[in-house]
Amino acid sequence: MAEQKVGVVTHHFSKIGAAALKITDGELGVGDTTHVKGHTSDFTQTVDSMQVEHESVEVARQGDEVGMKTAEFVRENDAVFKVVAD
Repeated sequence: MAEQKVGVVTHHFSKIGAAALKITDGELGVGDTTHVKGHTSDFTQTVDSMQVEHESVEVARQGDEVGMKTAEFVRENDAVFKVVAD
């Protein structure tokens, strides 16, 4: 499986298990599989939902800042990759 970098974690909300992401390249949609990689983070998960300004969105594009639930703890500046079929 190939990966395409789509963004970076800008903040982690530990009480609710969510992260704020800045989409830097391409787009990310609900149902996509992501790989979060950082100094101590390294896991994959499916995007179940995303929000922009507390409103649910199906797709986030370059320049958007979105919130999404995370399966594990993430840190600021962790890279977010979209897993794509070869």
